[in-house]
Amino acid sequence: MSNFNNQKEPGENPGNQGGPKQPGFNFRNNRFAIFLSLSLLIMFVFFFNFNNTSDSQVVPYSLFAVELDLGNVLDAKIIDSTVVTGTFKNKTGESARFSTAIPYLDVKLIDRLIEKGVVFEGGQRPFGLIDLLPHLPLLVIFIFLWFMFRQAQGGGGNKAFSFGKSKAKRYTDSQKKIMFADVAGQREAKYELEEVVEFLKNPGRFTKIGAKIPKGVLLVGLPGTGKTLLAKAVAGEAGVPFFHMSGSDFVEMFVGVGASRVRDLFDQGRKSAPCILFIDEIDAVGRTRGAGYGGGHDEREQTLNQLLVEMDGFEGKEGVIIIAATNRADVLDPALLRPGRFDRQVVVDMPDSGEREAILKIHAAKVPLAPSVKIAVLARATPGASGADLANLVNEAALFAARKNRDSVEMEDFEEARDKLLMGMARKSKIFTKEEKLATAYHESGHALLHYYLKDADPLHKVSIVPRGRALGVAFSLPEKDTYSHTEGWFKDRIIISFGGYVAEELIYGETSTGTGQDIKSATEMARRMVCEWGMSKLGPISLGQEEAPIFLGKEIARHKDYSEQTAQQIDHEIKAILDKCLADTRKILTEHRDQLEALAKELIVRETLNDAEVRTLLGFGPAVKKGSDLEDTGDSQETS
Repeated sequence: MSNFNNQKEPGENPGNQGGPKQPGFNFRNNRFAIFLSLSLLIMFVFFFNFNNTSDSQVVPYSLFAVELDLGNVLDAKIIDSTVVTGTFKNKTGESARFSTAIPYLDVKLIDRLIEKGVVFEGGQRPFGLIDLLPHLPLLVIFIFLWFMFRQAQGGGGNKAFSFGKSKAKRYTDSQKKIMFADVAGQREAKYELEEVVEFLKNPGRFTKIGAKIPKGVLLVGLPGTGKTLLAKAVAGEAGVPFFHMSGSDFVEMFVGVGASRVRDLFDQGRKSAPCILFIDEIDAVGRTRGAGYGGGHDEREQTLNQLLVEMDGFEGKEGVIIIAATNRADVLDPALLRPGRFDRQVVVDMPDSGEREAILKIHAAKVPLAPSVKIAVLARATPGASGADLANLVNEAALFAARKNRDSVEMEDFEEARDKLLMGMARKSKIFTKEEKLATAYHESGHALLHYYLKDADPLHKVSIVPRGRALGVAFSLPEKDTYSHTEGWFKDRIIISFGGYVAEELIYGETSTGTGQDIKSATEMARRMVCEWGMSKLGPISLGQEEAPIFLGKEIARHKDYSEQTAQQIDHEIKAILDKCLADTRKILTEHRDQLEALAKELIVRETLNDAEVRTLLGFGPAVKKGSDLEDTGDSQETS
């Protein structure tokens, strides 16, 4: 099986389809905070610059008492029994303003003022900025928390309390549309979705004969197969608003937020009908209820319940279509999959050879290609690759060409890119002793040589002792055509090839190394599945042992042993019988052709990498007989040390 199956959705659309804006400072959204900050700054500047500026002369209270006794105080104002302000005559006889603080409670002050005939009055100090100083820290903390709260909600004047608002992103006509023509392959999936497009364009065609369009379409497929791209293509073809939201966007730490966002999303859909609501990775919110310990997460279940209610409440005449995507349909709640909610499941499968060629042409059109590049050959060289894998392949090939200062991408660059994606970057700087290098050459030669003596094995493509990733060497083969099932003979030949390195080391050195560990594990796993799952043993067609289910599904926590101890012994006996028979066949073939094994190993020491044609020339085999098409320089299945 190919390693081309662990990427994300293919980026086949070159443009930016209305994704979220980059985070940054937005003046409009934060103008109130800026205004408030500037106002506070101006107030404090005013206070410190003008609050203490006055024409009053501050004098000690003792001097005020002397001037009062001399009759120089003309008028006075007692403020809060703590401050006296007024007018007095100075030494030159001119009037001057004064201010003095009363240091103690002077009960005789008023009597003395009356005695001296001073006109006086009482008053209170006016409220000033200085009165805000004790409350300033609390005010600053409040403003800071309020500002951070707005930022966490994305800014905006109306988002301070928008926890329950949908985070759906809307793709409109102003943005670059994706059409079905931009999605290579997936003919069956596009055919299923054409009905949705036709309903959005011409709903009367269906309603006049009493037909109802599916309320929901669930796109199911492995990662990287183009589920999100197909949903965008439906929106582009129909020419209607397209709301995109991830399943994980619904659930927050606050109880009830997810259900509120579901309601808001569907409200937006009703207001914009006809439209498409697309929920990506719906398994994040649609998992089976009551799963795991304690009955599951209440907030997630509330969100799912609201989603079920909203979907079942829709009518076709509203013109709102719900499309969801997941690669884990097996974990979704049954209520979500019933007719009336997701009426239709569209399988978005891995592309076949022709579809891979079409996908490669789309991505290769963005880079300059040398005449030596054959897209059809590359398509057949990547069985099991998804659209995302192929996009990554073209990009890696372009990077290899750029490193070599080439003006165009050549076939050699695609070869290097494919090897890198399959096995990792070549570690040519890793230093081995001659003995280690020779042992690796014998190991990989044991794998490679067996391909030419097994009738059900896939043809050898390439054998190499250049370290890649964690492997010291590799020998891999390629099926001549896309294959969706295998026979018992194919599996036994694969086990024999897996034992090739083990037996080669045993023949040459009389002992084996740790490099055979992964080969033995792979062979044992294939033999176990032959016995327990595929009925390829004397036990017959019987399924033994249930696979372990994830704990979050609320199902099996450990592997369920549904057979007796006697049956377990029979299983072990059958597995060992298969492995022993394959190991004996491996020893027989390599012993009979030890001279070819040694010749191939010595040539690998010199050249490090040999393809099928070079191995055939070296060992005297005839030209390869192509059962399917003219494959050249391609690879898939692999045995590593």
